[in-house]
Amino acid sequence: MERSGPGNLVASGVLGVLAVSEVLLRSAGLGAGFAALLLLALASTLPLALVLGSAGPARNATAVAVSTACVLSLVPFGILTVGGVAAQLVCVYVLGRAGATRLGGLLVLPYVAIALGSHEQPTRIVAVLVATLASAAAATGITHHVRSTAQAHSATEQAFEDTLLEHAARGERARIARELHDVVAHHISMIAVQAETARLTTPGLPADGATRLLAIGDTARTALTEMRRLLGVLREDADTGVQRHPQPGLGQLLDLVDASRDAAGSSTRLIVSGPITPLDPGIEVTAYRIVQEALTNARRHAPGAAVDVELRYGEADLALRVRDNGPGATAAPSGHGLLGMRERAATVGGTLRTGPAPGGGFLVEARLPVTSAEAVALP
Repeated sequence: MERSGPGNLVASGVLGVLAVSEVLLRSAGLGAGFAALLLLALASTLPLALVLGSAGPARNATAVAVSTACVLSLVPFGILTVGGVAAQLVCVYVLGRAGATRLGGLLVLPYVAIALGSHEQPTRIVAVLVATLASAAAATGITHHVRSTAQAHSATEQAFEDTLLEHAARGERARIARELHDVVAHHISMIAVQAETARLTTPGLPADGATRLLAIGDTARTALTEMRRLLGVLREDADTGVQRHPQPGLGQLLDLVDASRDAAGSSTRLIVSGPITPLDPGIEVTAYRIVQEALTNARRHAPGAAVDVELRYGEADLALRVRDNGPGATAAPSGHGLLGMRERAATVGGTLRTGPAPGGGFLVEARLPVTSAEAVALP
């Protein structure tokens, strides 16, 4: 419950003084009813401070008490002070603004009944006047309530939209981070490997040429380091995003393997088994990116190692295996690469396992659920 502020106390006190003064001016002819009318004048004005300073049941009960005092002052005595009228109007306005519209309407009804049923012309005139003014006050309060409710609803909707935009921005940041790592890191790593391979395998290479190739490799590795720092910023507090643009599929997997073989200068094989069927584009993109990242990691952590890429089409899933014959766990990749592969596999409902391969080397194994393109096209 809110406390009545000084302003509310002053307002109710002023109205109380006005009501008492009006009763005193009309005291002639009141006789024995003077004391009762004086009490009703106070009862119809002073509680207004509680109406203005409280909420809920206390406010509603006090407003009913003020209205009752005004009606009892009008019906038996035919007198309703100006202070009482003002207090009545404030009560119905406050109720309307607080959302208690039914109660505010009920407080107007007694004056309508008095206007229709009273046989005394002055009483009927006062009742009509109060009913009209109280209806207007209640309507004004209700209008303010509806407006404030609409503003609060708009603020809630705006906050919800801002939250959606923030989540969309985070998802976009995650998508950008993943694509930067999958695509840019792949090609920069190829530049570094090719430069190092050329420096070590080109016979009769001048010293200046070897120095330049070494500088190219160092520059590429520096670019990779800086890009990882950028990825750390982009991935911070970011959710996984959804692919929104066409991406390579399994049809480009052979080109990827050829490019990796040329860059690393080592054996890289693609082994495909099972009935080849077109798959959902999301599955194909995921498989392609996992293989791309696994080949990049193999070149970086096991340079010169032979790599086998196995693709097996099954009835329920698509199995991927990327295995190298490098040092295995001693040079296991870590960081955003493995995280990106796991994120991609989880996005399509698949699983991914990485670790030392039986017999040596490092193994990346993924299983992705199969959804054929024909099945997706069916209604």
